[in-house]
Amino acid sequence: MLYDVVIIGGGPAGLTAGLYTARARLKSLLIEKGLTGGLVTTTEWVENYPGFEEGIMGVELAQKMEKQATRFGLEITQGTVMDISLNKKIIEIALDGDQHYEAKSIILATGAHPRLLKIQGEDEFRGRGVSYCATCDGAFYKGKKIAVVGGGDSAVQEAIFLTKFAEMVYVIHRRDQLRAEKILQERAFSNLKIKFIWNSLPEKISGDDGVNALHIRNLKSCENSVLDVQGVFIYIGYNPNTGFLRGLVDLDESNYIITDKNMAASTPGIYAAGDVRSKPLKQIATAVGDGATAAMAAVKYIEENY
Repeated sequence: MLYDVVIIGGGPAGLTAGLYTARARLKSLLIEKGLTGGLVTTTEWVENYPGFEEGIMGVELAQKMEKQATRFGLEITQGTVMDISLNKKIIEIALDGDQHYEAKSIILATGAHPRLLKIQGEDEFRGRGVSYCATCDGAFYKGKKIAVVGGGDSAVQEAIFLTKFAEMVYVIHRRDQLRAEKILQERAFSNLKIKFIWNSLPEKISGDDGVNALHIRNLKSCENSVLDVQGVFIYIGYNPNTGFLRGLVDLDESNYIITDKNMAASTPGIYAAGDVRSKPLKQIATAVGDGATAAMAAVKYIEENY
């Protein structure tokens, strides 16, 4: 089936792109491999997206975006994209389960996935004490001690959220100050259930049936210590979901898609939006802007080439 636009990825960038292309009366399909909404669905509360003065739950925001886009005719299907190839001016998209689609243009909005610590015990205890999503798993740690690794917005925001359940939350950061926005820092510093461990790196996660200890090393004193914790939540950044592209578009040194100001990638007819794109700020607001820009660029491309 030939579409005007196929959007790969159903987070805020992809849903916004779909809203704009559908309103432009392009035959539009969005492909999402998991839950529509992307990483925003793993965020309990969103306070910095304009229009919601009291904030909004991440899942609710994603649902509103999806309903708005589909109301204008955006089609959504589930599947994992295995390969994208070019057949002259037509882009062919192969999904798992032998699904195939064709498109005049595509918008890559595949986002990014959590970066791993790559230390002993991380793989072994994943799902049994090691997590990358406080909203998903926080309730399992009522009355327990938890370690959060990282110092950015996600780490601090999720540490605050975890205090709803945990007896104590230790935030381990490799520097002596946080990178999170100031309002989040203020909330964390005033929370009696959060203790910061500065200039330190985790080296090993250990346990029996589940996690019972996190081994850390102080980078200044080189001293080793062991934290008595039953959960380890990891927020040290993200890697882009670009492994399936196989040289289709140019990537930067961190494998993010390089685009111009119109979100155009290096291959004609292919655009990128959101966290998968090489850019300095990765937020819901910037993803939405990317999605709108990419959509209108795709509209113009189709008008000029078909």
